[in-house]
Amino acid sequence: MLRTGSAARKRAPEAFESHLPIDTILVGDCVEHMNGLPEASVDLIFADPPYNLQLEDGLTRPDQSRVDAVDDDWDKFDSFAHYDAFTRAWLKAARRVLKPDGAIWVIGSYHNIFRVGTALQDLGFWMLNDVVWRKANPMPNFRGTRFTNAHETLIWASRTQKSRPTFNYEALKLSNDDTQMRSDWLFPICTGHERLKDANDAKVHPTQKPEALLYRVLMATTKPGDVVLDPFFGTGTTGAVARKMGRHFIGIERENTYINAALKRIAAIKPHDSAAIETILPKRAAPRVPFGSLIEQGLIAPGTKLFGAGGRYSATVRVDGSLISDTHSGSIHRVGALVQGFDACNGWTFWHYEEDGRMVPIDALREQVRATIDKLSA
Repeated sequence: MLRTGSAARKRAPEAFESHLPIDTILVGDCVEHMNGLPEASVDLIFADPPYNLQLEDGLTRPDQSRVDAVDDDWDKFDSFAHYDAFTRAWLKAARRVLKPDGAIWVIGSYHNIFRVGTALQDLGFWMLNDVVWRKANPMPNFRGTRFTNAHETLIWASRTQKSRPTFNYEALKLSNDDTQMRSDWLFPICTGHERLKDANDAKVHPTQKPEALLYRVLMATTKPGDVVLDPFFGTGTTGAVARKMGRHFIGIERENTYINAALKRIAAIKPHDSAAIETILPKRAAPRVPFGSLIEQGLIAPGTKLFGAGGRYSATVRVDGSLISDTHSGSIHRVGALVQGFDACNGWTFWHYEEDGRMVPIDALREQVRATIDKLSA
């Protein structure tokens, strides 16, 4: 249930209920509010902090017209030391509220992302990836003194080195035409109907992120029902995408103009139905099926010949679920590796059996068993 319509309010952090204020915008300082949330309570954090762009004189085009750039007070810091102290304070508070297997995304530009990366590592986060958001339609360099700044960088880090954060590898690969998702993402900057404008047709927020970017982040690293915290909520892109995708959000924001825009935006969103928000089940989460169980269930008989690498290798199935191939014997994985001279092998995809004149991977039999298990447990 979305509660932002009446829940954007100023509250002392110590007055929080014992439960999480999900689907709510908390008004005020992000460090204070995060320190008031229960420890180890959120699944993911997406943070779009001030970039400290240092635009003292603003930006102008060659015709001297002014560029609508970031010159708001919230992006101004007295020094790098001041910015570093601010960064460490909010990251420390963020790490406290992450679950043991939680993770954080931070987006930034060359002005700040390296300083943020140092702070992340110093505070004990474990770097997983840096992702380049390549902008399909970047703002040009009007002065002609530098390269066009056509990308921003996202850092994905887990709470600790031992954390096991959500990563929907199979879903990402499926959405990318059965190709592994790379760490360079091409999206246009936020424009058109998605860009929020005020009554004067001016941008409500100078750095509103495209929903496509958040869609990929949440699809990749959350599950339905997860709680996503955004400590720099702005006009609510994280909350809008989370609501569509069946995730919960907690937003923290101090600027009333942004809060009002976010409330209106999120209230208008209709979530996708429950069937639509599910992603393909990761293979590592599927029930374990040992090769021997296929023999026990009569799906493959002892003495069956298996073939690998286009028929170049063959092995015989034995009653205990092991294979023998010339002088090599052992599990489907060990024999597959030995015949090829490799250290390791996925026997499920390497070995095939013959059926109706065609070669079928033994993994197809494993999937039959898993389908039966799913039906019985439904």
